[in-house]
Amino acid sequence: MRKRKRSSKKEKSAMSLSLYGNLFFVIVELFMAIFTGSQAVLLDSVYDGIEFFMMLPSILMIPLLYKPVTEKRPFGYMQLETIFLVIKGITMTTVTVGLIANNINLILHGGRVISFGTVAYFELFACVLGVVVYLSLKHKNHHLNSPTIEVEMIGWKIDSVLSLGMTLAFFLPIWIPFPEFQAMVPYLDPMITVVLSMIMLPAPVKTVITGTRDLLLLPPEEETVQEIQETVEPILAELDGMKPYYNIVRTGRKIWVSVYAVFDRDTISLRHIDSVQARCILALAEKHSDFYFELLPEFLETADKKNNLQAQAEPSAAV
Repeated sequence: MRKRKRSSKKEKSAMSLSLYGNLFFVIVELFMAIFTGSQAVLLDSVYDGIEFFMMLPSILMIPLLYKPVTEKRPFGYMQLETIFLVIKGITMTTVTVGLIANNINLILHGGRVISFGTVAYFELFACVLGVVVYLSLKHKNHHLNSPTIEVEMIGWKIDSVLSLGMTLAFFLPIWIPFPEFQAMVPYLDPMITVVLSMIMLPAPVKTVITGTRDLLLLPPEEETVQEIQETVEPILAELDGMKPYYNIVRTGRKIWVSVYAVFDRDTISLRHIDSVQARCILALAEKHSDFYFELLPEFLETADKKNNLQAQAEPSAAV
């Protein structure tokens, strides 16, 4: 219980750091977007604004994520985290698509000229500050392995890389004074915004797809399932005459792994099964911080009867 409380406080502290960092960026970027008229800076401001407002309920929800499971809530409150990530992903996807459409419209109508030097130095400052926040979050999440903090880290990492790219791009009108290039200057800001939006778009889309799968209690992505199977199968191989069947789902940050061990004989050692299960748990603990694993023995005859009963029940249900 004490460990849960400590982890909850550490995660809340990390999320608060990201929250205040976002609030600072929202205020400064909004001012710069108004002052310079840059659509690229406006894109950053909108993204950070969404991050800020979606992070507020996430921080309030953190203590619930560390509550133990009960009979009334067998999965705890883990699905709440997934719901907020899906809402966040949908919101960011919608805003990104809207900004792409708006800037394509600007390009078609002649673009606009902005103070490129001012924006370039501001983006360089944003890049440095973003790296500092990213490294701080990485340090705080070292022992937590929180998916919420990992999402924040990805966001800060992307922001830092994009800010560096924008710094270089907005210095181009200063570094390349040729008349041929100057004709393209009015289109530079909306073109950069469109390119940045296209780069950003896959991240929120992936968040929506992954979160939707988790909400529907579908198996996680194939890479995760394969990694779990490769971890436990060498240990399960010690059970002679056993064929494993996996049931793997994910709720928020927690992975639930049930392995149904079907035996082709009538007698097995429960002590051996318990030992194999304990070793599987230790192996998974090296790669996953929050999971549940159970090894459930079944016998071939019992499994066949169950399958036959299910096959007989399906036509009846269809009628």
